[in-house]
Amino acid sequence: MTTLAEGDSPEALRTRVAGLLAAARARSTALTDAVDEADLVAQHSPLMSPLVWDLAHIGSQEELWLVRDVGGREPLRPEIDGLYDAFQHSRASRVTLPLLTPPEARTYVAEVRDKALDALHRSPLSGRRLERDGFAFGMIVQHEQQHDETMLATHQLRTGAPVLHAPAPPPGRTPSAREVYVPAGPFEMGTSVEPWALDNERPAHAVHVDAFWIDTAPVTNGAYAEFVDAGGYDDPRWWSAAGWRHRLDAGLSAPQFWERDGSGTWYRRRFGVLAPVVPDEPVVHVCFHEADAYARWAGRRLPTEAEWEKAARHDPATGRSRRYPWGDEEPTERHANLGQRHLQPAPVGAYPAGVSALGVHQLVGDVWEWLSSGFEAYPGYETFPYPEYSEVFFGGDYRMLRGGSFGTDPSAVRATFRNWDHPVRRQIFAGFRCARDAGPRDDRPLGDRPLGGGAVA
Repeated sequence: MTTLAEGDSPEALRTRVAGLLAAARARSTALTDAVDEADLVAQHSPLMSPLVWDLAHIGSQEELWLVRDVGGREPLRPEIDGLYDAFQHSRASRVTLPLLTPPEARTYVAEVRDKALDALHRSPLSGRRLERDGFAFGMIVQHEQQHDETMLATHQLRTGAPVLHAPAPPPGRTPSAREVYVPAGPFEMGTSVEPWALDNERPAHAVHVDAFWIDTAPVTNGAYAEFVDAGGYDDPRWWSAAGWRHRLDAGLSAPQFWERDGSGTWYRRRFGVLAPVVPDEPVVHVCFHEADAYARWAGRRLPTEAEWEKAARHDPATGRSRRYPWGDEEPTERHANLGQRHLQPAPVGAYPAGVSALGVHQLVGDVWEWLSSGFEAYPGYETFPYPEYSEVFFGGDYRMLRGGSFGTDPSAVRATFRNWDHPVRRQIFAGFRCARDAGPRDDRPLGDRPLGGGAVA
């Protein structure tokens, strides 16, 4: 994201912000125009809101922050504030609310955007913290793109003919090593300088991480199928107590959307299309408990959040932490599978330009990666601009997710970005990679094994 600190004039920053707002709205429009009104108002899963709720909620948040706060205008539709407050109504209950109809929602978000652009034109993009470097506008860009990814997940849950289409991702390339050694030592975690970073990413602070090994790429479908076929879902040895209870209660037997034909071939349903599972794609639609069980079966574990971020950002040659695994350059189609450019994860090794300084592939894009850490505040954390974004979630049963997915927009992910969810969630575009401890002289790889797989006795 371009900032005033990088030399832009306020006019140039306004142009960039307006472009990002327009791109987010184009995506929201495409996701909602792809289906008819019956699909927009339907609830495709109790885990998800009706698509029309997400659309109007996007407008409601934009009105609250850009029209009323930054712009200083009177409310457009104060009577609907409660309907689109995510903390007042669960996702399962939103379908019963007197929501705006699809035409009303479209009209509302258009009116809000018109006034938000006026606020952008009038804001100095400096002074008070909310407006400095366009933070409020960046926050709203990220919010809309986050809901676009949520709507994309709703599309995955809907039934009916396919309505979304995209080209296939680039082909994969087998990485030269299965795992990467990360030496012990401190690194700078989080950020104090990224202008649009959200409060839970702040402040930058030094963290010591013991030596460890981390997979070069996410665990693949082929490797995960080995776990399934080896009876991994039937053996409580590989599951935590909570994970085994959930596996039994939910009847888990394979990743969500997988099904097997009579010949034993695995298929997956993706956005209405049934096709064979691609072995070298990162596995997706597994919950934390499934990821944790696989790691135990493979004789490994899930990385901690600090380990993941060190593998993604630390440059041993300079000792500094990068903005992204490949450097400070913003993501392009060469670096990562982001922005709904493709409707699936790319095969492992597909983005050699996106490799981290330590040699780790695909840390940004493709699949969100489950981590072993819970969601906690960093030392020196300060809530800004409201507690409901981060503060109220600290200390729950959440598990961290890092890196973004093929459905995450570049504006809504960076190497410091923190995501979290309940460990039972599978509808999100989440996969994982494994790690293992390393001693002070344990800098030799385990040896040649299939990428991401292999049971241990």
